[in-house]
Amino acid sequence: MSSPVPQLTWFLARRSGRRGLHSQLLAAGAAAVGSLVLLVLTAAYFGSGARAHDTAWRTPAPDRHGTAVQTLGTTYLGDRPVTVVSLAQLPGRKATPAPPGLTGFPRPGQVYVSPALGDLLHRTPADQLADRFPKVSSYGTIGDAGLAAPEELVAVLGRAASDPAMSTAAEPLGMFGGLSGQSARAVVSGFDGTDVSVFTLADKPAVSIGVAIVVVPVIVLAAAAGRLGAARREQRLAALRLAGATPRQILAMTGLESAVVGAAGALTGALAYCLLLPALAEIPFGIGTWYTGRLWVGLPWLLAIVVSVAGLISVSAMMTLRQVATSPLGVAQQANPRRTRLIRLLLFVAVLLYIYVTSSSGDAGSRQLLAMLLMFYGAFWLLGPWIVDRLGRIAARFARRPATLLAARRLSDDPRGSWRTVSGLVLAGFVAGFFTVGNVGIEDYQFPGQVAVPATSTATARAASAEARTLLHAAGVRATVTTSDGDDDGILIGTPGVVVHVSGGVSQLDTAVTTLSGLVPGQLPYTQEYANAENDAFTGRLGELGTAALAVSFLVATASAGLTAAANVLDRRRVYALLRLAGTPLKLLDRARFRETVLPLVVLAGGTTAAGIYAAFQVNKLFDSTISTSGAVTLAACVTVGALAMFAAIGASRPLLRAVTEDATQTAD
Repeated sequence: MSSPVPQLTWFLARRSGRRGLHSQLLAAGAAAVGSLVLLVLTAAYFGSGARAHDTAWRTPAPDRHGTAVQTLGTTYLGDRPVTVVSLAQLPGRKATPAPPGLTGFPRPGQVYVSPALGDLLHRTPADQLADRFPKVSSYGTIGDAGLAAPEELVAVLGRAASDPAMSTAAEPLGMFGGLSGQSARAVVSGFDGTDVSVFTLADKPAVSIGVAIVVVPVIVLAAAAGRLGAARREQRLAALRLAGATPRQILAMTGLESAVVGAAGALTGALAYCLLLPALAEIPFGIGTWYTGRLWVGLPWLLAIVVSVAGLISVSAMMTLRQVATSPLGVAQQANPRRTRLIRLLLFVAVLLYIYVTSSSGDAGSRQLLAMLLMFYGAFWLLGPWIVDRLGRIAARFARRPATLLAARRLSDDPRGSWRTVSGLVLAGFVAGFFTVGNVGIEDYQFPGQVAVPATSTATARAASAEARTLLHAAGVRATVTTSDGDDDGILIGTPGVVVHVSGGVSQLDTAVTTLSGLVPGQLPYTQEYANAENDAFTGRLGELGTAALAVSFLVATASAGLTAAANVLDRRRVYALLRLAGTPLKLLDRARFRETVLPLVVLAGGTTAAGIYAAFQVNKLFDSTISTSGAVTLAACVTVGALAMFAAIGASRPLLRAVTEDATQTAD
C-alpha cells in the first residue's frame, strides 16, 4: 500500500491559499539567495586555488637530469609586477615540453608576452618597458593556460644555453632575492613545479577566512527559510495530528513540502549563478579579474550545494514541529511557547572562556583560529534567543508607550522568531568590527626613488657602477649612482651591487630600470616594490577580503531580515487582525514591528561589534600594529548603512501588513 503522505502534502499545499503561496515564495527566495551565495563562495575558493596553481610552472623545479635551464625574474612598471621567465634548451638533451600557454618550447630570440603586457608594450614608450626585452619583429602570445588572470603581465624569453643571463650568475642574490620568491634559477625537465607565485600565494588562505566568516549568515538565512510560515504550518498539522496522523507522517509531510520548495529555490539560485558567471569573472581580486572557467564549480559541487540547501531548509522546518508531535492540542489552542533556558548563557560563557584561554596561549594555528571563529558564531546563535527573551521581559516591565509594550510582548512570546529577524545583521556586526577597525599590516621597506642591481662581487659592482653612469646619462635620466657592499640596511641587503637614486617621477624611474636591465647578466634591476611585494600581497588580500566579507554579510543579513519580517507578518496575521478589531491603528502596529527589531538589534549587534573590535585588537597586537583610526569612521558608516538597509527591508513588508489586516473579521476567524 502506497504512502498517503505525498498526495496529502500536495493537496494541502494547493489548498493553502494565497498566503500559503506567499510563504512558499519567500522560502524559495531565501533558498535561491543562499544557494547563489554558497556557489559564489565555493567558486571563489576553488578558483583562487586553481589560478594560484596556474602560476606554479614559472618557478623552476630543479632536476639534475633536466633538459633545459629556466630562470625566473620580476621587474616592475610603476607598481605593476612583470614576471619574466627565460628558457634555454640544453644541447645534447631530449626536447623539453612546451610551458603552459605556449604551443612549443621557445627558440633563442623568441619573446612571448601575455595579452595585457602586449598592450602595454604598444602604449608605453620603448625606453620605459620594451627595451627590457630582446628586440623582435613580433611578439608571440601566451595563452590563458599560462596565466592566472587576464591582467597579468608575463613574458617568456627564449635564450641560448650559453647566454650569460642563463648562467649561475642568474642565481638569486641578497636577502630580497632569496626570500621574495620573485627570482630563481634551476635546470629543469618540465614545468610541474608546486611553488606558486608570491602574488597569488595568499589568495586561497584569504578566501578560506572569508568563506568561514560569510558562510554562517548564509546558513542562518537558509535555516530561517525552513521556518517561514511556521505558525500556519503548525496550526494545519496540529489539526491533522488531532485527527489521527502519526508524528512520523507529520514530519514526512513537512520535510517533503519544505524540500521541494527549497530545491526549487536552490535550483533558481544555481541557474542565477550560471547566468552571472561572466559578470562574476569581472570582479577583481588580487592580481586581477578571473577567467570564467576558473569560477565554474562543476556539476557535482553545484548539485551538492542545491541538495544541501534543500536539506537544510527541510531539517529546519521539521525542527519546528516538536511541539506539534508532542502536544498538538497546545498548538491548536495557541498555548504559550516554551521559555528559553539559562543553559544557553552557561554554554556561551563556557565557549568564551575556552576561546580566551586558547587565544591567550599564543599557540593557536590557523585551523584552530577558524574553528574558534565558528564556535563563537555558534555560541552567539545559541545565546541570541535567550537575550531577546530577557530583553522583552525587561522592556515590558518599563514600557511607557503602547508600541513599546506590543514589541516587548512579541519579543518575550516568540524570542526565537525575533532573533531570526536580526541575527544576520548581528553576526555581520562582528565582521564589521573586525575588518574596519583592524589594521593588520607589516611595515614596508622605504626606498623611494631607488633602483638596485645586485652583483656577485664588489669588483663587479664597481665596474657596473661606472657603466651605469654612462648608460643613464645617455638615456637622459638624472640620477646619482653609488656602489654598495651589501653590509648596510639599504635596498641591497646581503649582497654587493649598484644603487641608483633617481630624480624625477615614475616615468624617470621606469626609464632607469629599463636602461639598467642588461647591466649585470641574469640580474634584473628592482625597486622598493620588489622588496615589499610579499607584504603588500598579504595585506592587500586581507583588505579585499574585508571589503568583500562586509558587502556579502550585509547583503545576506538584509535579505534575511526582509524575508523573515514578511514571514512574521503572515504568521501573526490573526494576532494583527484581532488587534485591528480592537481598534489598534495600523501605524501603531507598524511602529511596534520596528521597535521589535530595534531593541534586540542595538543590544546584540552592539555586543558582536564590540567582540569584533576586540578580536581585531588581539590580531593587531600579534602584528605589532595599532587600531585603525580611519576604520572607526568606516565602522560607523557600515553600522549606519546596515541598520538603514534592515529597516528598509522590514519596511518593504508594510504593504503585506496592510493587506492581511484589511479584512480583519475574516482573518481573525
